Amino acid sequence: MTAPVFLVESLAGVRVGSTLTVDGPEGRHAVSVRRLRVGEEVVLTDGAGTGAEGTVAAVEGKDRLTVAVTGLRTEEPAAPTLTVVQALPKGDRGELAVETMTETGVDAIVPWSAARCVTQWKGERAAKSLAKWRATAREAGKQSRRLTFPRVADPLSTKQVAALLADADFAAVLHEEGSTPLATAELPAAGSIVLVVGPEGGVSPEELAAFAEAGAKPYRLGASVLRTSTAGTAATALLLGRTGRWS
Repeated sequence: MTAPVFLVESLAGVRVGSTLTVDGPEGRHAVSVRRLRVGEEVVLTDGAGTGAEGTVAAVEGKDRLTVAVTGLRTEEPAAPTLTVVQALPKGDRGELAVETMTETGVDAIVPWSAARCVTQWKGERAAKSLAKWRATAREAGKQSRRLTFPRVADPLSTKQVAALLADADFAAVLHEEGSTPLATAELPAAGSIVLVVGPEGGVSPEELAAFAEAGAKPYRLGASVLRTSTAGTAATALLLGRTGRWS
């Protein structure tokens, strides 16, 4: 089994032979939940592509351990990058979507308040919901042993999503009535891919028109209709396989 991953604020200046202290919530999880002991292997990451491999050198109390660094590694930037614009699902299915897309390998997630979303983020609820999505991406990044965690952006309006699509090297809208399978779309070898996942009620005709004007065509995944909380994960797996990022 691979070594568990813990998040640290920075790895700047860290070298083989350095020692790092992990405390706070991460230290508590390592000591009190994972019950790590001296000599066990761990990986520390800044979540931005850098990782430090090491062994536990000391454990103090219930929330503090010292790690002796034995190796350093970095993740090269992904190519092409994959951003999923995720319409807001109901209840906690938004966190489910973020969790599984992170585990699968998405690079960025953009919350979108589509016209037909039952859930709408406003005021204090928006801040709390966004914080939950970001915390979910962080925890799922650690769980899946990633060194680069996906960025969860601030929520965008339909107009802002259209601008994001216009700048992409490949832009697509998942739609059950799309005439072209996503599995046969011509994908770029580099640059950016942006994929829109609509709400349970579907993408409205006005939104489809705005996205088409920005260069995003509708594509279908397969014969079955997936829920908004699972469609992004399925599409992410398909695209990462087709671009060679899973090779």
